[in-house]
Amino acid sequence: MFLQPDGWVPAKGYANGMLAEGRIVFTGGLVGWNAAQQWEHTDMVGQFRQTLLNIVAVLAEAGARPEHLVRLTWYVTDKSEYLANLKEFGAAYREVIGRHFPAMAVVQVVALMEDEARIEIEATAVIPSPGAPAREA
Repeated sequence: MFLQPDGWVPAKGYANGMLAEGRIVFTGGLVGWNAAQQWEHTDMVGQFRQTLLNIVAVLAEAGARPEHLVRLTWYVTDKSEYLANLKEFGAAYREVIGRHFPAMAVVQVVALMEDEARIEIEATAVIPSPGAPAREA
């Protein structure tokens, strides 16, 4: 369930909060390399799209889907590059995740552990308990 306090302007592209019940799936910080740990993209948007695909692949191992995401924490190395490409980020997000927007935070960092990485994302998902009510959008 998305949490939207009365009187608050609705969040755009993320939720202020999420309420979920079920089995919890946590990912480590995932980056935008492929399954062979090879970089196919040097730009942040390309790495972002691959990172989302990597998140979806890890979630699938637990039987989770993108709509089970309740939180994403993004670490970017260049705020200016991120802000200059918001439309491209949105398009890549909707292509891979769809129109499900969990609670999110974006943080600029000085560097990531993988030198080539422009973005790293941690994800939390909750697979609903059997019989749990569907989440409201």
